[in-house]
Amino acid sequence: METTAELFDRHRRRVLRDRAAARYADYAFLKDAMVDDIAARVADTGKSFGRVLDLGAHDGRLGARIAGDWSVTVDAAAAFKPTLVADEDALPFADDSFDLIVSAGSLHNVNDLPGALIQVRRALRPGGMFIAAFVAGESLLQLRHDLIAADDAATGRVGVRVAPMIDVQGAAGLLQRGGFVSPVAEIDSFTVRYAGLIALLADLRGMGEANALASRLPLRRDVLADVAARFADRADADGKTNVPVQVITLTAWKAG
Repeated sequence: METTAELFDRHRRRVLRDRAAARYADYAFLKDAMVDDIAARVADTGKSFGRVLDLGAHDGRLGARIAGDWSVTVDAAAAFKPTLVADEDALPFADDSFDLIVSAGSLHNVNDLPGALIQVRRALRPGGMFIAAFVAGESLLQLRHDLIAADDAATGRVGVRVAPMIDVQGAAGLLQRGGFVSPVAEIDSFTVRYAGLIALLADLRGMGEANALASRLPLRRDVLADVAARFADRADADGKTNVPVQVITLTAWKAG
């Protein structure tokens, strides 16, 4: 039987998250923004959700913000000490298990996002709610371009170093394909400012978001230096460079 090559290296992704776990709170500013928004959306429903799943939970801070009679955290990294260690597209739950499934900052680098969403719908009880937020759209787009240009200048070859990201239209389509009702996909834009490329890369490592692509290539020092120079060339008068980040938020329900 023919198998399809996966975009992300599952083992590498787990290792990166495991390494980040001890100091994750120091780098969780994007996660916190997603958590605040999702918690507010849940509260705005005015509903009580008894059984809650925090999917791709990291340290569980989202699930802790949502009151439920029984809650479960799932993460690919054991170092975060989730209730269950599992990938987001390989859920070990029976159908109709949860009233609410939430996820913040994890679905952007799942190998089978369409399959993950189908599994989420199945795991929801009839009338259950799903809310997820993740980095997507044009996030890190300039870094992607800089890496391509620097690779080309140094070697005449280019490779993928920043993972492709889904746009809001594609995300909405996946919700519809997944069989949800009342699906909504929204996008918000943020700007994070950095004194240099190394500071940006340090944040990515601290979040557990360094390169987990299955086809990743070693980053040569001359390529890194070129990218750092390009990054610095775009700095404002204060020496800081704007890095745009976009977050897609998905909201949907399982038919009651």
